[in-house]
Amino acid sequence: MIYNKETQMSESYILGILLAVVGGYLDAYTYICRGQVFANAQTGNIVLLGLQLAQGNVSRSLHYLVPILTFFVGIFFVEFMRNKSEINNILHWRQIILVIELIILIGVAFLPGGRLDALATVAVSFVCALQAQSFRKFNGNAYASTMCTGNLRSASEHFYRYYSLQNKTELKVTLKYLVIILFFILGAIIGCYLTKAYQIKSVLFCCLGLSAAFLLMLKRPGNKS
Repeated sequence: MIYNKETQMSESYILGILLAVVGGYLDAYTYICRGQVFANAQTGNIVLLGLQLAQGNVSRSLHYLVPILTFFVGIFFVEFMRNKSEINNILHWRQIILVIELIILIGVAFLPGGRLDALATVAVSFVCALQAQSFRKFNGNAYASTMCTGNLRSASEHFYRYYSLQNKTELKVTLKYLVIILFFILGAIIGCYLTKAYQIKSVLFCCLGLSAAFLLMLKRPGNKS
């Protein structure tokens, strides 16, 4: 089904919340059982990279450099897909991205820990890059499903507009951003408990969230059910 740009499900608020949960979960997963590296928060990885270089740990710094470069490649890949793929009568290009994410995460679940943790982190970072670049708006507002800094900035900006203009719409947008941040945190909390319980295979729980997102995007634009 062809998506109308005005009403496409990929920009719905419920989808934004769902993907925020997945984003927080993946950060917890890679940090807890895949070598204490963030899959989403590349700023954190850049800081850790700098710290390792400052201490002369060049080999250890590569541990953080690889996911950073992978994230870069993931963004490039999405732009390539978006510009080369046409929306057809079956799948939106963003749904294709979700399918790719699902396949990669299923593969990660079967990568043994230890020596292959670096490869798993690279794969998850690629998934996070795909998600970050493919889903960038809710209800026309810019947001990030894989990190919180931009969302926190936007929440503060809209709250100032509410404060200065007394526009209740701005307050509603502020609250929506804060809720997305809370769900990102909730995803990290869930990820922490499930990763400790199920270790490497726990990444499969994210596939449930991505599958739900895929199904949501099958709904017709404008369908309020």
